[in-house]
Amino acid sequence: MNRSRAARLVLLVALPLALGACSGQGAPTVGVSINDGSTAQGGGTFALSLQLLIALTILSIIPSILLLATSFTRIAVVLSLLRSAIGIPQLPPNQVLLGLSFFLTLFVMSPVLTKVNDQAIKPYMAGTIDSTVALEQGIKPMRDFMLSQTRETDIQLFLDLAHHARPQTVDDIPTEVILPAFVTSELKTAFTMGFLLFVPFLVIDLVVASALMAMGMVMVSPTQIALPFKLLLFVLVDGWVLIVTSLVRSFGA
Repeated sequence: MNRSRAARLVLLVALPLALGACSGQGAPTVGVSINDGSTAQGGGTFALSLQLLIALTILSIIPSILLLATSFTRIAVVLSLLRSAIGIPQLPPNQVLLGLSFFLTLFVMSPVLTKVNDQAIKPYMAGTIDSTVALEQGIKPMRDFMLSQTRETDIQLFLDLAHHARPQTVDDIPTEVILPAFVTSELKTAFTMGFLLFVPFLVIDLVVASALMAMGMVMVSPTQIALPFKLLLFVLVDGWVLIVTSLVRSFGA
């Protein structure tokens, strides 16, 4: 017990002395300067770390940009509705549909991405413009694309929800208004196209169900009988080419 008390007393005395020594003139000073991109001690480059942080942040939000600010939403929803209309929930697999949606998105968005690269990325990498100007010039082609696919009623809806004054020109519409208006317009267009896809397959279901009812085959599932006829119709009309062509042309490409 005496040794334990003695050790505690030594610690209580040594700890303030150590803290006092660290607060003296011999203590190291650490400072960071963001303006010139250098640190006060060690001469490390702070600008590189900041650029890495910005790059990681951008990479983390790229999936959201891909899903919401491009043609991916409409294409993915239409292809999913097509699979439901045919009546095979597992075919094509999700990986195939998402992959096809991704490559069709790259095809549709290639003119927009080319403008972003020429107007923002290349000048920024060359050092002719700063990050603020690059962001403004890079977002303009995306805004033009979204506005070309967005209904005026949806834009007006979100302007009213935001209590924003009526803009005089297109450039006065805030980006935070264009984004949700574009998404709702894309969903409405996708569901409209999906309804048109359901109609021919629904007709086949009704014809098959009526034929089975007339023959008294009540216990036979109309879905199993109608599925081969749906696939046959889809193959005969070259359905995938028609769907892809309709999707691409719906964006004015």
